Amino acid sequence: MIRLTIPGEPVAASRPQVPRFGSPYYKEPYNTYKKTVRKIIEKQYTDKVILEPLYVQIKFYRSVQKSVSKVERQRRLSGLHRPTMKPDIDNLFKAVTDACTGVVWKDDNQIVSTKSDKFYSEKPRVEIYVEEL
Repeated sequence: MIRLTIPGEPVAASRPQVPRFGSPYYKEPYNTYKKTVRKIIEKQYTDKVILEPLYVQIKFYRSVQKSVSKVERQRRLSGLHRPTMKPDIDNLFKAVTDACTGVVWKDDNQIVSTKSDKFYSEKPRVEIYVEEL
């Protein structure tokens, strides 16, 4: 099993912007996040690119908002209250799997089974677990 950790607040993939003339592009902060994640993954994963079908589990840990009470903060950090607001988990998943493409696996269409979770934490990060099937 491959384990990778990306420190920092998770960022969701954005939809491509299609100008009237010119090529489609992605808005910030997604572009910067994807490049940063890719560099971190390249440092952590030095094996060859996987070509087999994959199971990928990703856990997203985001900061607790400063505006909540101390009681609510403890509920969130203990896992009693999980993040239910934006960004959507599928967009978070896409941002990370896009960054892994070409480094950990050849193409994200190799992912045949997944599990994703959102949590609160004092240390925002993304934890990725990859297993060949």
